[in-house]
Amino acid sequence: MNSPTTGKSEPFALVGLPVERSRDKPRAQGHTMMIDWGIPLLRQRDILEMAGRYIDFAKIAVGTSRFYDETYLTAKLDLYKAHGVRPFLGGQFQEYMFATQGAQALRPFLEEALRLGFEVVEVSDNVIPLTDEERSEQIRLAVDVGLTVLGEVGSKSEQSSADVLISQGNQAFEAGAELVLIEGAELIENGVINSDMLGAFQQGLDMTRVMIELPGPWVPDTSLSQIHDLKKALIRLFGADVNLANIMPDDIIETESLRCGLGVVGPQRGN
Repeated sequence: MNSPTTGKSEPFALVGLPVERSRDKPRAQGHTMMIDWGIPLLRQRDILEMAGRYIDFAKIAVGTSRFYDETYLTAKLDLYKAHGVRPFLGGQFQEYMFATQGAQALRPFLEEALRLGFEVVEVSDNVIPLTDEERSEQIRLAVDVGLTVLGEVGSKSEQSSADVLISQGNQAFEAGAELVLIEGAELIENGVINSDMLGAFQQGLDMTRVMIELPGPWVPDTSLSQIHDLKKALIRLFGADVNLANIMPDDIIETESLRCGLGVVGPQRGN
């Protein structure tokens, strides 16, 4: 049987998929952001051929884009775009520029990103704290340069209150961010998922425009089981079309199966 969205034959087409899961790109919500720590071009092509329809954004993590030959980097960006995936600069690269060269270096940095073919950048303060004014100024600057902004809030090393993160997220929207990313490390405290904070986000933010980043092994005392449990909890709370970020390349298909109830989230017997 052919899929109405892909026009290709799909295996086990007798198994229905949830109607609330967005399958057409570009999606209004239900985004999956994959993290790219240095995927070689041929492996990138394989990933996209297999799972590109389930990937909406690709983060070129931290400052890794500095280490490619320019032609190789632009080929990576072009390949993502050819599959309807929006590549973007990880926010810690801009944090590094701000910390080492100051605010005056940000416009040339962002103009270089645009020249290379980036259309989206992340503005974050994972490592270098920003005031509310600095965050808004950096978002507005990137928009002025001609870039789309993903504004990230939250810390990898300190716990913030839900009220602070909600306030920062709404400020990012007001400054012009298309989406707001929430650092997933904020959602796990002493190995336990902070359900109260997730509930507060649901009340205080437009979750169709919020992408929750999963923590990774780069966050101290974070286990793979905690990451997986958080992903399941987010899907249970917000549904199949929750926006998820920092998905590892090998986990794209697995994540889609969780979204659709065919992974370990699974339907209950009799449902």
